[in-house]
Amino acid sequence: MKTCEINIRDPFVLLHDGRYYLYGTRGATCWGEADGFDVYHGTDLENWEGPVECFHNDGSFWADRNYWAPEVHLYRGRFCMLASFKKEGMCRGTATLVSDSPLGPFEPLSRGPVTPGDWECLDGTLYVSREGRPYMVFCHEWVQVGDGTVCAMPLSADLSRPDGDPFVLFRGSDGGWARTVHHSSGVEGYVTDGPFLYRTKGGALLCLWAGFSRDGYTEGVAVSSTGEIDGTFTQEEPLFRKDGGHGMVFRTMQGQVMLTLHTPNEHLKERPAFYPLEDVGDRLRKA
Repeated sequence: MKTCEINIRDPFVLLHDGRYYLYGTRGATCWGEADGFDVYHGTDLENWEGPVECFHNDGSFWADRNYWAPEVHLYRGRFCMLASFKKEGMCRGTATLVSDSPLGPFEPLSRGPVTPGDWECLDGTLYVSREGRPYMVFCHEWVQVGDGTVCAMPLSADLSRPDGDPFVLFRGSDGGWARTVHHSSGVEGYVTDGPFLYRTKGGALLCLWAGFSRDGYTEGVAVSSTGEIDGTFTQEEPLFRKDGGHGMVFRTMQGQVMLTLHTPNEHLKERPAFYPLEDVGDRLRKA
């Protein structure tokens, strides 16, 4: 299967033992009922084997819709998935799952969402501080708060539960390029989607995130003043403006820094795309 044939949103790439593993939100079931996630694997970012279903709800899992943004990290010898889910009558939230293989099957680790139960949350990502403390960085959704936020929350060592209170890193309106959007419910506000933390070769801590600009879905980036999660995050020039977002950064087998995101941001037309970047020490810029 070619990259251009894969209909997913929110792509995430794990490089492990000489293979790329590509995860994402299934395009066909993104906005309604859903029951699982797939993974594709290959060696060149163009030709893929799969899809392999790496998580399936056999009826015992708590959520039945909006299976969003799975990402997988090798953490303490196991593969840990963070993904967002929804059930009627419950707030959307990010849960943690685990497997002994990047191909799955992944099994629930947390008891329901790890994010606050009365917050509409999405797109949790894992960040481990220089001291080894794990955090979930996630979005408090704009449909609930108006001005969407990117928040961080300490996690227990096994990632199964919170280990402290969430705190705000920045708001959607902080991006000078950001524009408000309108929801069918009548809410107007600033979207924050898909945070991802990246440390540059010079030690700067960057937070990628997505919102909307005059050019459509946009991949922004903010930099911490202290090089850690508790710093003040300042918005930089977006990495991608042309109707694409919810990105992450990884290094290829050859050492090239690569941005992946989905584009266009249109139902059933979304595809993963790959763009080389240059790590210039304290920032990322287009190669």
